[in-house]
Amino acid sequence: MKDFDGRVAAITGAGSGIGRALAKDLASRGAHLALSDIDEVGLAETVAQCEGSAVKVTSQHLDVADREAVQAWADQVVAVHGKVNLIFNNAGVSLDATIEGMSYDDFEWLMNINFWGVVHGTKAFLPHLKATGEGHIVNISSVFGLISVPSQSAYNAAKFGVRGFTDALRMELDMAACGVSCTTIHPGGIKTNIVRNARMDESVSALGGSAATARDDFDKIAMTTPEKAARQILAAVEKDRRRALIGPDAKAIDFVSRLPAALYQRVLVRGAKRRG
Repeated sequence: MKDFDGRVAAITGAGSGIGRALAKDLASRGAHLALSDIDEVGLAETVAQCEGSAVKVTSQHLDVADREAVQAWADQVVAVHGKVNLIFNNAGVSLDATIEGMSYDDFEWLMNINFWGVVHGTKAFLPHLKATGEGHIVNISSVFGLISVPSQSAYNAAKFGVRGFTDALRMELDMAACGVSCTTIHPGGIKTNIVRNARMDESVSALGGSAATARDDFDKIAMTTPEKAARQILAAVEKDRRRALIGPDAKAIDFVSRLPAALYQRVLVRGAKRRG
């Protein structure tokens, strides 16, 4: 897909951050938009910022953890827009907790959104993309889908899962030669509210963590704006990349992930101990 003019793009988590930036960038390039988010206020703000671009914009309150709701939304997008060419499975949440201290409810909450939300969006939209003969699936993983870190076991599990799921999907689409492709996105620190809105379990205090330190640490390492991230993601779609590292820190972490596990894990453990 070399350009987006006249295409229809569906985006989950469009109420803020990368999702909003993608919506605005795509609208400026002539793409029609089907936007969704569980945050109705944020979603309405995104719609308002895109409506002056002479493209059709629809929106839907959506919990991506609800498989039937995602399927209904995908069908509705095609019914209203006539087709769909792109799905950006972008919605995500964060959870800080040790494995021992983390509740099953919190673990399932994160997995239902960050992993199953991607699966739901992919499976709901894939038949519609194939029907157009031209489409692209963009699944948002993370640099935490490249390396694991203390207190992020649930997030790591989900983002590693997205990476493996999308890699397998890419190979299946290559074999099918159906005109549809996909890309796994690994953002580094993006200046969004994901950490400020994270669930923080008290068990992280044993690792020297707290809501305040998590926010401060994230603000220090968040090097990339959502707008710049959106441009890089769309460039990866245009180039039909299998994976895209978003931000200079993502490239550094990708390098670290290729080092012996014992080496980088010891460094992370020492850093956590010093912080504690």
